[in-house]
Amino acid sequence: MKNFKTHFKNIFFAGSLIFLFSACSKGSKQNSITIATAANMQFAIQKLADKFSHQTGITCEFIVASSGKLTAQIQEGAPYDVFVAADTRYPKAVYDAGFSDDQPKIYAYGKLVIWSLDKTLQPSFKTLLNSQIKHIALANPKTAPYGEAAINALQKKGLYDVLEKKIVYGESVSQTNQFIVSGAAEIGFTALSVVKALQTEKQGNWILVEENLYAPIEQAAVLINREGQVNEAAKAFYEYIFTEEAQEILLEFGYSVDE
Repeated sequence: MKNFKTHFKNIFFAGSLIFLFSACSKGSKQNSITIATAANMQFAIQKLADKFSHQTGITCEFIVASSGKLTAQIQEGAPYDVFVAADTRYPKAVYDAGFSDDQPKIYAYGKLVIWSLDKTLQPSFKTLLNSQIKHIALANPKTAPYGEAAINALQKKGLYDVLEKKIVYGESVSQTNQFIVSGAAEIGFTALSVVKALQTEKQGNWILVEENLYAPIEQAAVLINREGQVNEAAKAFYEYIFTEEAQEILLEFGYSVDE
């Protein structure tokens, strides 16, 4: 477990704009794109980009943070080509601000889980009330849709007021995961895509949160205009997200997709 925790903490090193990955070493500067990616998608987007880059030779780089933070950066002129968000509200804000010519389009539906690396804990809403649980991690609901979903679930269960003092907020899903892995929080709410990617059913315990406890997590993407122009390579990646191959990959990571 110690080695797993060390590896996992390296993956989820806290902060904003920390995750800068390159999906392919090929391609010129004109044949590369930068993708602003919601934290829940950091593993799925890597596999999508690997497939896309292999087929096209286009280099993909990612900036991973909360959807709210990425939206603010786009509106401040950050040089991103595609925004792959964790909801529809933030990409719509990008569109409404004039940074895209096209309305956002839903590419997947996310799912919320309660997760702990402590094998003596069986995640459940009842477990959250246990005196053994001192800290419950979840993403900041002001900037991260998965955090908002977690708050909604707690409120519908009538537990938010009781548990509020235990809650510790991560800037994004990534930082929330770091809290859980480091032991800063004994348990927390995160995206199903994370536990699917890391096969954490063997490293800890998790349960799906009933989907009737939170609004559907409709995740949308939007193509961004940079200096009034659309990067054709970015357009190709944006279109790839909605292909059958890409949708199959998203299913592997626990997302639902439109049929």
